[in-house]
Amino acid sequence: MNLNQIHNVYFIGIGGIGMSALARYFQNIGKNVSGYDKTPSTLTNELIAGGMSIHFVDDINLIPKDYYIENTLVVLTPAVPITHSELNYFLERDYIVKKRAEVLGIITKDTFCFAVAGTHGKTTTSSILGHILYESGADVTAFLGGIVENYNSNLIGSGKNISVVEADEFDRSFLHLHPNIACVTSMDADHLDIYGDASSIESSFREFADKVSDKSKLFVPKGLPLEGLTVAINEEATFTATNIRIENSAYVFDVKSPSETIENIAFSLPGHHNLMNALMALAMAKTFGTPTNDIAKALASFKGVQRRFSYQIKSENLVYIDDYAHHPTEIEAVHQAVRELYPNQKVLAIFQPHLFSRTKDFIDGFAESLSKFDEILLLDIYPARELPMEGVTSSWLLSKIENSNKKLVSKSELISEILKSNSKVIVTIGAGDIGELVPNVKKALS
Repeated sequence: MNLNQIHNVYFIGIGGIGMSALARYFQNIGKNVSGYDKTPSTLTNELIAGGMSIHFVDDINLIPKDYYIENTLVVLTPAVPITHSELNYFLERDYIVKKRAEVLGIITKDTFCFAVAGTHGKTTTSSILGHILYESGADVTAFLGGIVENYNSNLIGSGKNISVVEADEFDRSFLHLHPNIACVTSMDADHLDIYGDASSIESSFREFADKVSDKSKLFVPKGLPLEGLTVAINEEATFTATNIRIENSAYVFDVKSPSETIENIAFSLPGHHNLMNALMALAMAKTFGTPTNDIAKALASFKGVQRRFSYQIKSENLVYIDDYAHHPTEIEAVHQAVRELYPNQKVLAIFQPHLFSRTKDFIDGFAESLSKFDEILLLDIYPARELPMEGVTSSWLLSKIENSNKKLVSKSELISEILKSNSKVIVTIGAGDIGELVPNVKKALS
């Protein structure tokens, strides 16, 4: 498919974080962009403000009339059901219909592609890497799964020669990509509704890793069972972070690389998981040939990603943090970061589970990680693309949390319950629509 011959791009599910980055890209290169989504959101409001036509009812009469068959590309998210009438309208008329991952594959095929894979850390690592490359003057476009604070966007740059993409394991999407340099940050069990078991996930990551023929261009955390250059904190590896300390609420550390030791790198995102994300991005950029000074300057100026340990309130009497964590390992990482920064403070965690299948598959892990907070408020499960499963509820999860200071609350009760708490540190956690509640929580606490 030749993208130069495409005039119109129509998105089914345009409000998704990955889909909206693609929509912005196509608009930037001069295409007409419009689409459908199930519900309005902050992201769809921004896209509409930027000139895109978006509607929220599945109705073929709302598809713009000038989107003729010979020059229109239809992009869909895997979450769209096969019964969707707009999707079937396009399929029945032989439009070019592609999944988001396939379109990314087409775009990245003709660029030097950095691909960031892993069950955790993709968005932060690829955002840091995109920021490093952009700040160093590289001709880059980075397609991201989060809004980067430095740019207030999920798209960095509009370069034609270099791409940075999140290599998403969901639906085996990352196998459409053509990576020149890649990393795998982690490969914990997840998406068992797609894969069935952990070994199937691992074999899929191996298949992705094999797309990088030169193993000196593949980066993995030390201990991950994949062949590549290793990255580690305080242990021997190809790239190692050492001499780590906290100064002015930020990390300062040294990095031993194959060619040199880089001293006193400053990086403000908390948690050892974010330190690994920064180290992974540094290793990839250094291997590409980005000057050391440019890397260090970009790491120091990186402000983070919205909903990734994102400070909403940071005062002496109260700290409110919002995070996208939706897997037990990610919740553990949030807990580690909070305890490191606020060792003697009481912490309230508000968690919205994401997907019935994920809750069922990792129920004990969720219960264990949440039990470590001082106080827990639990919202109902956010279904996303799924129908309810019998017996899989937030009440079940609540019963497994070994901490008596816990409560199941509705969205309408949430703010009043938060205001009853005497916790000095408050964290909202989850990948559902809990992010839409954050502005009101912040307002109430302020």
